[in-house]
Amino acid sequence: MNDRSPEPPLATDNQQQTVDKWRVMLGISLGVLMYTIDTSIVNIALPTLVKDLQTDFATVQWVGLSYVLVVTSLVLGAARLGDILGKKSLYLGGLIVFTVSSLLCGLAPSIGILIGARALQGMGAVMISALGAAIIVEVFPAAERGKALGVIGAVVSSGIAIGPSIGGVLIGLSGWRSIFLVNIPIGIFATFVVHKYVPVGQHSDRHQSFDFWGSIVISVVLVCFSLGMTEGQRYGFTNSLPLGLLFAAAIGLVGFILLESRLSQPMLDLSLFRAQTFSLSLLTGWLAFMALGGSSFMIPFFLQLVLHYPIERIGLLMAITPIIGGLVSPLAGNLSDRFGTRSIMLVGLILMTIGCLAVSTLDANIRDLDYVLRVIPLGLGWGIFQSPNNGAILGAVPPQRVGIAAGLLSLTRTLGQTTGLPLFAAIFAMIALAGSQAIDVTLAAPEAIVRGFQGTFHLAALLLAIAAALTVLLWRMESRK
Repeated sequence: MNDRSPEPPLATDNQQQTVDKWRVMLGISLGVLMYTIDTSIVNIALPTLVKDLQTDFATVQWVGLSYVLVVTSLVLGAARLGDILGKKSLYLGGLIVFTVSSLLCGLAPSIGILIGARALQGMGAVMISALGAAIIVEVFPAAERGKALGVIGAVVSSGIAIGPSIGGVLIGLSGWRSIFLVNIPIGIFATFVVHKYVPVGQHSDRHQSFDFWGSIVISVVLVCFSLGMTEGQRYGFTNSLPLGLLFAAAIGLVGFILLESRLSQPMLDLSLFRAQTFSLSLLTGWLAFMALGGSSFMIPFFLQLVLHYPIERIGLLMAITPIIGGLVSPLAGNLSDRFGTRSIMLVGLILMTIGCLAVSTLDANIRDLDYVLRVIPLGLGWGIFQSPNNGAILGAVPPQRVGIAAGLLSLTRTLGQTTGLPLFAAIFAMIALAGSQAIDVTLAAPEAIVRGFQGTFHLAALLLAIAAALTVLLWRMESRK
């Protein structure tokens, strides 16, 4: 017998009118902005970290991986705790942890300590990532949900956009440590705004149980997968160590699903996946995030190691795609409210596929204009796709399940990065080092790096084309109802 406690309903329209929803939006957006700035600002620093901290390509990936692994492992638990304990208090706690750990990252004396501090930063980021959209959905009425999520999408794109630009300037002026220290004033101000304006809201029975073992198992699965992918780059994927780690990840995933299916109050409510439209929408989002998260990791290595651009110039070029996405995201949210989500999502995915194919033609002889023209459709497609997909996922569940659905939505983003980053890095390394005497990608010849870069964007285009095909399937399924 299923003894799950009923979850609280969303606020009624009258309750929503008593809340200054745009000040709530400001508070949540500040946290989301800080979280996304930190995600994007780190990528541009990776080649610099390899040199300054005397590490290698496989190790430096963990500066990003340790962060997204923690977020991915705990995001569903954070969403459930938000339903049990209240979303505002956990969101505030996330902001404080994120701000303090940013200081620790900025003071880290070695690559190992930096990776550990980034994992702690992920503990704060998971609260921001898991609960931000759920708070917005509770505060805004259904008729304005698409517009509100479009604003959040624009904030995400803006954070990703200004991250590389700020990062390039800061690293050029004062070194890589400053890219973490920049979070501190934003975090302090965001904490004040959220504390003052975000309503406490309702929550479920505090005596509900928390799925501790589910959190442990999924964490082990993701760590084994990521270690397997990075160790495969060092020793080859026929070596027993990466093979054993990947096998353990597969067995652990099966065990996690079996465990969740037997619990009355699981971290992951598998019953939600009985709705095909919900499941396929999540899969579509995961493929898109995996394609973009994995391939964008390669861009600073291409621009710095092949074209030998200064870090400030790299930051400006990497900002183009998210700036364009941020500009069109609110418009896409409004269009999805009027015309439905699937057609808008499909246009976005097609544009992203075209953009990845275009970027895959870049080589050592390009000019800045060549780069800009190729990434424009990628930015347009990302901005058009993001908010309709969010709306489709959150709108496919009953109102009382929005909290966990928002957690699953956040999971698709972080799981896309967690799987995409090591997968694309491994493919990049295998292609670049094939037939080369170099033992690390950062030491490979420019033409080898170009081959690896082009191969990763071919893979990204393939994943986005699959996501577009799934969107067509969803559109047909919904039109028959």
